[in-house]
Amino acid sequence: MSSKWTAADVPDQSGRVAIITGANSGLGYDTAAVLAAKGAHVVLAVRNLDKGNEAADRIKKASPNAVVALQELDLTSLDSVRKAADALRTNYPRIDLLINNAGVMYVPTREVTKDGFEMQFGTNHLGHFALDGLLIDNLLGVEGSRVVTVSSVGHRILAKIHFDDLGWERGYNRIAAYGQSKLSNLLFTYELQRRLKAKGAPTIAVAAHPGFADTELMRHLPSFIPAALWKPITQPAEKGALGTLRAATDPTGQGGDYYGPDGVGEVKGNPKVVASSAQSHDADLQGRLWTVSEELTGVTFPV
Repeated sequence: MSSKWTAADVPDQSGRVAIITGANSGLGYDTAAVLAAKGAHVVLAVRNLDKGNEAADRIKKASPNAVVALQELDLTSLDSVRKAADALRTNYPRIDLLINNAGVMYVPTREVTKDGFEMQFGTNHLGHFALDGLLIDNLLGVEGSRVVTVSSVGHRILAKIHFDDLGWERGYNRIAAYGQSKLSNLLFTYELQRRLKAKGAPTIAVAAHPGFADTELMRHLPSFIPAALWKPITQPAEKGALGTLRAATDPTGQGGDYYGPDGVGEVKGNPKVVASSAQSHDADLQGRLWTVSEELTGVTFPV
């Protein structure tokens, strides 16, 4: 394997089932395209089925033998999450990769999900928490199975878990709210890994971040940050997706690994194991968030 890990290093994925949320564009699409090209049966779990079909067609055009399916999933609705999980559990008794990729970033004004959760926390963390809890049984018997969650360097920026006001009802700061959601992704990953290990399961939980990737998420960057300033330091989505791909497929990967770009400040580059904030490793915080997430979603994990 080269010292610079690339998509060429993804091993053969034949016979594996990969479910990817938000896979119709950006990082999710590029992750799906590579896994499908490597032989995985890829399920695009998407809110918009028309865009999902277009993405599936593009993947099949590039890789004529690709096996791509669609599943409607709206992470802003626990009802939709439950319906999607029911269908996925039935259709895929064996799941090898569950990739929590979908997300929203820097939503300009406070919005809530269909269940009343602040949009970034509800979509990026709670929607995925519920989905994973409902699907994890289908991974637990599968050797080499992984839950991969996409976080962000934003987990360090103004980030803390506001347990006294998770919904930002007492004053909304979009950057801090995004930071809370991305810190939650890592707290979830590490707590899930601890539970999987305690159970002796063959499944591991890992995380990744794309650096500063030029995707649709950038549309909500504050207007005082002009594109001329951030465009030159971004990397294309397909490069940003490499962290997710390495987390999902590197045979040397360990539970609790966190992958990000190897360049200065982890802004861009090829993926390697990187460190996350001290706060993300706080076991008390991990356990407390887990308990609150179970209460808010009504979903408990069998681990």
